[in-house]
Amino acid sequence: MKKIDRYILRRYLITFTVMLFLFIPIGIMANIAEQIGKMIDNQAPTGEIIQYYINFTLYIGTLLFPIFLFLSVIFFTSKLANNTEIIAILGSGISYERFLRPYLIGAGILASTIFLLAMFLVPRASLGYNEFVFKYLKAGKQDRQTENIFTQINEQEVIYVSNYDHNRQRGYQFTLEHFDSTGTLSFKINASSIRWKEQDSVYQMIPYTKRIIKNDEVIRVEHQTSFDTIFPFALSDMTPVSYVAETKNLFELNSFIKDMKKKGASNINAYVLVKYKRWALPFSIFVLTIIGVSVSANKRRGGMGINLALGVLIAFLYIFFDRVFSTMAQQSGLPPLWAVLIPNAIFGALAIYLLHDAKKQH
Repeated sequence: MKKIDRYILRRYLITFTVMLFLFIPIGIMANIAEQIGKMIDNQAPTGEIIQYYINFTLYIGTLLFPIFLFLSVIFFTSKLANNTEIIAILGSGISYERFLRPYLIGAGILASTIFLLAMFLVPRASLGYNEFVFKYLKAGKQDRQTENIFTQINEQEVIYVSNYDHNRQRGYQFTLEHFDSTGTLSFKINASSIRWKEQDSVYQMIPYTKRIIKNDEVIRVEHQTSFDTIFPFALSDMTPVSYVAETKNLFELNSFIKDMKKKGASNINAYVLVKYKRWALPFSIFVLTIIGVSVSANKRRGGMGINLALGVLIAFLYIFFDRVFSTMAQQSGLPPLWAVLIPNAIFGALAIYLLHDAKKQH
């Protein structure tokens, strides 16, 4: 690695690190100012508050990692341009592609870092962060789907619950349908309520009705005021917390998605989206690095302020497109892969255009 590579790479990594150490504490202080009243009212223990902010740092830092990096690249590259260092570098015979190489090396280092964090460390931090939020900051609010729950528990049985109370472990308007090997409905169980009796390790249904069906006709009806039985499922598994995918590492998430697909989970797109967005993070690091260099390598009238303003605008658009397509994937049926690919393809094309334009200006 030549001296120019070491110089740019060092500035790249140092500026990014300083940006993190400047903005993360500001984020923590802003969060404390906003949430301290709820923490006191809900008597959050000091130890849990400290752990919450450790998790908060990892969780929020990872979410904003690409944006911090993007602004860092614009900041220090603008300084190089204002000091005419870039003109001197390119004037010495170094091509624009060669000038870009240390940036890509730095992007590779940070992309590898964010990949490992997002896949293995941040999921654990996300679990602690979200559990604290719903325990102390959003106390009383539901952290999971509680209405119109439908799932397939195995190849022959599906269950439906119109409403589920997680705290009481009780479901309402419960239905279980059992199909034989040919796919024909063989019996159906209904109950106004079903609850887990922990002391007896059984489910209690009130009232219990079972209809035996043959050739699409009910041939026998069994009815009891109350009926206890064992089922090969847990009601709580039907309603995982809304942030469950965020709390699983790479291997756990793959297994979880596979299991949810077998069960026919209605919100499977949200889980798959989390998976694809993790894989897309390293790519976004390279894209934003190239855009950052391209918009700030030229010396402009107005100096660094213009470059930073342009960078903030692009960062806002990046977040906007990411949010829009993520929402479409979760609510309108857009395939999660497309929801991740489209914003990155748009900004990838923008990176190529801006890079080509920057090369022409030099």
